[in-house]
Amino acid sequence: MKFGVLVFPGTWSDMDFVHVIDNVLGQESEYVWHKETDLSRFDCVILPGGFSYGDYLRVGAIARFSPVMTAVEKYAADGGLVFGSCNGFQILCEAGLLPGVLLRSVHLQYRCQWVNLRVENTSSPFVSACNTGDVLHVPISHYEGCYYADEATLAEIESNGQVALRYATPEGEISNAANPNGSINNIAGITNKEGNVLGLMPHPERCCEEILGGMDGLVFFDSILPSKV
Repeated sequence: MKFGVLVFPGTWSDMDFVHVIDNVLGQESEYVWHKETDLSRFDCVILPGGFSYGDYLRVGAIARFSPVMTAVEKYAADGGLVFGSCNGFQILCEAGLLPGVLLRSVHLQYRCQWVNLRVENTSSPFVSACNTGDVLHVPISHYEGCYYADEATLAEIESNGQVALRYATPEGEISNAANPNGSINNIAGITNKEGNVLGLMPHPERCCEEILGGMDGLVFFDSILPSKV
């Protein structure tokens, strides 16, 4: 399986993803500079975390206009798998590929910590190896990670089953105490209506090896690999 890992000015989680893909999964990856316009050679496209364009104006707001994003839109519309983590999630929302927006976390702090994610819907290819209700232990690293959508949009994504992951306790309970950034309805990750685009604030690429303290991030890759290799 071949992964394209997008690189914008300011991206810095790209090498983490490439390490996991190449050295942990034994798959093939390629860095994709933000000026490229053809993604047809990839089985999956990843938008990593970081601070694209220094997060000026608004997180993801400038990266959304990079030439590669037109290609990402076409790639997603054709059914390609698109996976955005942290800043990648922010860019996907700014580009309109996912609903809602990421705001400053309610505590106005940059936090790097481990959180627990309850799997809400396994219909997306990225979490198909999970069972509904499974709890994953994955780190976050962000300041503007508070997911928000207006009432109508929120009602739509909830009724469509587009919420893939929610912040939860280790036992899977949804609570304010388990919410690290104030995201509405404890939302940590969502998909588009078709399920082939997933965005989440946590960093699964940082927990794919035991030496890093956990391996729950592998489930996102394991979910798509069986159907592609």
